[in-house]
Amino acid sequence: MTVTVQSPEAVPFDAICPLMGVEEEYFVVDPATRAAMPRGAEVVRRAGNRLHDRVSLEFTMFQMEAKTPPCAGLPELERELRRMRAEVAAAAREEGLAPVATGTAVLGDYVPPLIHEDPRYAVGIANYRSLHDEAAICAGHVHVHLPDRERAVLVSNHLRPWLPVLIALMSNSPFWQGHDTGYASYRTLTWGKWPVAGPPPYFSSLAEYEEVVAALGESGALVDPGTIFWDIRPSAHLPTLEVRVTDVAGTAGESALLAAIVRALVVVSLERVERGDHGPRLSGERLRVAYWRACRDGLDGHGIDPLTGRLRPAAELAGTLLAHIRPSLARTGDLAVVTRRLERLLAEGSGAARQRAAFAARGRAADVVDHLVASYIGSEDREEPEEHA
Repeated sequence: MTVTVQSPEAVPFDAICPLMGVEEEYFVVDPATRAAMPRGAEVVRRAGNRLHDRVSLEFTMFQMEAKTPPCAGLPELERELRRMRAEVAAAAREEGLAPVATGTAVLGDYVPPLIHEDPRYAVGIANYRSLHDEAAICAGHVHVHLPDRERAVLVSNHLRPWLPVLIALMSNSPFWQGHDTGYASYRTLTWGKWPVAGPPPYFSSLAEYEEVVAALGESGALVDPGTIFWDIRPSAHLPTLEVRVTDVAGTAGESALLAAIVRALVVVSLERVERGDHGPRLSGERLRVAYWRACRDGLDGHGIDPLTGRLRPAAELAGTLLAHIRPSLARTGDLAVVTRRLERLLAEGSGAARQRAAFAARGRAADVVDHLVASYIGSEDREEPEEHA
């Protein structure tokens, strides 16, 4: 059976409840040794029988990627996420492997990683050189349908101040090659070394965006438009805005929560753009510091308030974010479930905190991997969101 994924271009734009979709990157591990294994291609081949073009190779052999179709509602998206993860897990199990959703692998010999042979990758290796040594990292990407690229660029300006809060909420990469880095999202720090990565600049228009991208291409910083690795970017091939700032979520429920929050942020921002507000001109230096603080502390410490620039407990910043997007969540009917899930995340801790708790029980990194394997499709985060008309 062939699955046809409908492009957002094929459906009318809904300003209240735009389509959303999620891409997730996973590591493939050996359940016996708990080490990340360069066998992502084998799992992709087998999972392709079930998910078709919704599963694909990633840059390194230790990883794979899966994506949902565009979804209108949170219940639909969560069902697709759980089905997607279940199919990937079944395919991996048939290969004697297991997928895990974590920003960095806990164990394994993945530095430098084995990279798939591909002409485009070869150009990238020649261009970026040893930056690829730490390329085995996994993120979660959320796409939200927008009517055109001009508005997508301006909406991006409004999202920039909230990116550190999203990093903290979904922080899920404390370990690197068997040791605790001291950071909640070490993946974000490693990714920030690339020439066109991290938060995008403020852009006054699509024309300015395209001018900057052209200059980056001429400088050699880009291999092609696909190597614009900013944490928010208009999709190069779909009418969507892609928010790609966070670690991959440890559970399907958290991934759905992230998507609902991102969509609400986009909707609230689009409303301001339509009123002529092109977004706050938050300095890159201040945003860089806010990123670092979010990467270090996650939800367990303090972050920088995007509105005032002051240090505040991360839990309070999550509340500020919820208040900011409340009108959009109320209109889509997602307010109650997002509020409950956000409260539970704050109470139980981020993915990074749970990884550390798994390690603390016996001081064994293998226990962290076992926790991640169980969480990938586990029932601990199951709470079906209500269907809405």
